[in-house]
Amino acid sequence: MTLRTLAAATAALLTLGGTAACTRDGAGADPRRVDVVAAFYPLRFLAERIGGDAVRVTDLAKPGAEPHDLELNPRQVGQVAEAELVVYLSSFQPSVDEAVAQNAGDRAFDVTGVQPLLDVAAGGHDHEGDAGHEGAAGHAEEEHGGKDPHLWLDPTRLATVGDRLAERLGRVDPEHAADYTARAGSLRSELTKLDGEFTAGLATCQRREIVTSHTAFGYLTQRYRLEQVGLTGLSPEAEPSPQRLAEVVREARDHRASTIFFETLVSPKVAETVARTVGARTAVLDPIEGPPAEGDYLSAMRTNLQTLRTALDCS
Repeated sequence: MTLRTLAAATAALLTLGGTAACTRDGAGADPRRVDVVAAFYPLRFLAERIGGDAVRVTDLAKPGAEPHDLELNPRQVGQVAEAELVVYLSSFQPSVDEAVAQNAGDRAFDVTGVQPLLDVAAGGHDHEGDAGHEGAAGHAEEEHGGKDPHLWLDPTRLATVGDRLAERLGRVDPEHAADYTARAGSLRSELTKLDGEFTAGLATCQRREIVTSHTAFGYLTQRYRLEQVGLTGLSPEAEPSPQRLAEVVREARDHRASTIFFETLVSPKVAETVARTVGARTAVLDPIEGPPAEGDYLSAMRTNLQTLRTALDCS
């Protein structure tokens, strides 16, 4: 075999291997289905439930990994570039924002265009006439400001995003538009039922303050008239300052908090420290940024409800 023949054969094998890889991982895997890329689990849940068999959904975030910290590899950037629709939440994952801006163009569906984000509330109570407490709360707000991306923790907001996603999928794939609309309607019914369960389940509780490892639960607490006291702001890995830690301990004692919550993908050490200091227990409250160990978004939310009812002494 001559060198030229060998080089040609090698090139052919590399091309074949690349084609096979694209068939496994890229948009060409099933031409009968719409190729959708979802930035992280709650958006994957929406796309799968609304798209059904008509879509193929790729989740950019890996199970067990913190989606805030996602760094896309070249294969994932290629998936974004090849997708027929990219479902993401701008400003939540900078690497996804960059890939979308450079490669997705008008094929992107930004959830924040449907549901504008709330400001982060770091917690702290407005103790009228108590300048020390009021100043502490203001300091916490300043230290932990920003926008809260966790809108899916309000089922009514997630239902609205689902309705708009169905419309967008219908424009990408008009043949199945009615199916997308019907599935979004079915999901809205399930989310409305879930919302009713939370409203009823948290209506009569001995306490309404939840102490959390970071401020991921603003949408949930706003919807169900609870109050969040966060150890840290948006970043789940951030360590609270000694001043903030002292403020939270005081809040927990003032309101006789029986439970300090931490979340599934983050170390519980700080929550455990506060719990020991105030004589409370710890429990998991899942922000559902990644896929639950069992079940789906709906079952994870119902587990959160039962956890809250126990912690808040709800009748």
